[in-house]
Amino acid sequence: MLGLSVSQAALAFLVAVAPICLWVGYTDLKYMKIRNAAVLALVAVFAVVGLLVLPLEVWAWRWLHLPVVLGIGLLLNIALGVGMGDVKFAAASAPFFSADPGRVMLAILLLQACLILAFAVHRIARAIPAVRAATPDWESWGHRKFPFGLVLVGTLLGYLGLVAAIT
Repeated sequence: MLGLSVSQAALAFLVAVAPICLWVGYTDLKYMKIRNAAVLALVAVFAVVGLLVLPLEVWAWRWLHLPVVLGIGLLLNIALGVGMGDVKFAAASAPFFSADPGRVMLAILLLQACLILAFAVHRIARAIPAVRAATPDWESWGHRKFPFGLVLVGTLLGYLGLVAAIT
């Protein structure tokens, strides 16, 4: 453990997960898929970087977030058809979030804001001929479902960015 502040730890996580999040955003837009390799990479980042930047007890307890979110996600998959890539990515993201009630509320508000923003931007972008022409093979443009990975990526990056900035 490096003895970093909460802000510094969040910044370290942000830097480490940003490339994975960009990859997830791209693959979800283009293929409507979140690759297992991206999910495993996110888990690996928490395993390695988390061990370095979080107190050992915090790091260990946060691993419980993963199976809890995975279980909830599986129920949502069965009941509502939520995509398994989204479920796995949300579960892999869960350890990056604090269970502190104020931080949980921040995450919920961010999830809501990202949902509205991502949906609106996606729908506007797909209606613009120049955007469609530049990305003609993106499955998300014509798919009946929305690429929810964009929401999850925005929530994770936004949360880490805000925690890095405000603590």
